Amino acid sequence: MLNYPIVQVAYHVCDSVKAAEKMAKLYGAGPFFLNERIELEWGIHRGREQKFLHTSAFGQWGSVMLELLQQDEEGPSPFRDMYAPGEEGIHHTAMIVDSMASAYADCEAAGYEIAAKAMTLNGAEFAFVDTVSELGHMIEIYERSEGLLGFYEMVRQASINWDGSDLIRRLGR
Repeated sequence: MLNYPIVQVAYHVCDSVKAAEKMAKLYGAGPFFLNERIELEWGIHRGREQKFLHTSAFGQWGSVMLELLQQDEEGPSPFRDMYAPGEEGIHHTAMIVDSMASAYADCEAAGYEIAAKAMTLNGAEFAFVDTVSELGHMIEIYERSEGLLGFYEMVRQASINWDGSDLIRRLGR
């Protein structure tokens, strides 16, 4: 199906900042780049329009990016597909694909439903593939781009020789 390496592990959490503090203390993950109340150009969840406003903290955990996401407004979403308010746990792993169209075709051929599709304000499409019954979590896919790879590299570089200071770094809009 999707023959790409996992580049990110994401957890649904109640509070992205508190979760980042915990992951840094317990596992040395970080530093974290906090993007609050992420707005989307558009979002479709299970066939219905839904922008699933959320906050995410992105940090490095060994060789993979760690995302700690919280849903900021109630309503149907790929997050609520797995977790009720107040619940936490692994939500998805992420893969960078060469083509969204090809990845969608691969998912359809494998019998996987696309739980949600969305577009960021800067024009990057992403989707959540419902692999919960098989893997226990979803898979997020997004297409390779200079901006995406640059973001991953920025987070990774910040973790090199990080001394634990300046744990939370807010991203501007």
